[in-house]
Amino acid sequence: MNVQLLTNSDNKDAQKGIISKLKDLIEFKNLEPGDKLPSERMLSEKFDVSRSSIREAIQKLEFFGILKSKPQSGTFIADIGRVAMAGMIDDILRLDEPDFKSLVETRILLELKIVSLAALRRTDEDLEAMKYALESYRDKVFNNEDAVEEDLLFHLAIAKASKNSSMNTFMLIITPEIITNFEKYHVCDSNQSKIGIEEHQNIFDAIKNQDPIKAREKMKVHFSVLYQYCNEN
Repeated sequence: MNVQLLTNSDNKDAQKGIISKLKDLIEFKNLEPGDKLPSERMLSEKFDVSRSSIREAIQKLEFFGILKSKPQSGTFIADIGRVAMAGMIDDILRLDEPDFKSLVETRILLELKIVSLAALRRTDEDLEAMKYALESYRDKVFNNEDAVEEDLLFHLAIAKASKNSSMNTFMLIITPEIITNFEKYHVCDSNQSKIGIEEHQNIFDAIKNQDPIKAREKMKVHFSVLYQYCNEN
C-alpha cells in the first residue's frame, strides 16, 4: 500500500481537478443515467493524468453513488437526474477536509460495527489475511520500526472480512488520512505499539472463534488510547 501516493496533498488537488473535468465531460456529452463513461485509458489520455488517478476519482464518485462500475463492462452514470448529479458533484468538490479528531471518532464507531460483522462472516481466507498483517506488525515493532501502516492493514483486513462493501470502502477512504496524521499528533508511541501486539491478537482470536461480542469488547480495549485522545482534544 503506497500511502505517499494516497495522502499527498498535491494528489488531492489533482483528484478534485479530475472530478471537475468528469463533471464537465458528462455535461458536454449530455450523458444520461445509464450511459457509459469512456475507458480509464481514454480518460487518462484526455485529461493527461495517470490511470491510477482516474481510478481514484471514479472510486470517490462511486462511493457517493454518482457512478457505478460493472466488472468487464465499464463505468456508468448512476440513476440520478442531471441537475441533482451536478449539484452533488459540486458539493463533493466543496467538502472540507475532516480534522483528525473527526476521522478518529468516525473510525471508532465504524470499526466497532465492522469487527462484530467480521466475527460472524469471516472466512479462512480472511483469517489468513489478518494473520499476515498481524505478523507483519509484530515484526516491525520488535525491530523498532514504524508499524502504523501494518496496524491499519490489519484493520483493513477486518473490514474486508465484514463482507459489507460500503463499510470496507469507507475504511479505505479514511485510512490514508489517518496514516498521515498518526505521527503528526503523536497518538502512538513505541510502548503502545508493543501493547498493540497483544490487543491485535485478542481481536484476531475473537474473530477466529466467531464471537462478535468479545470481538467488539477487545476492539474497544484496543481503541482506549484513541478514546482518550478524543476526550482530551
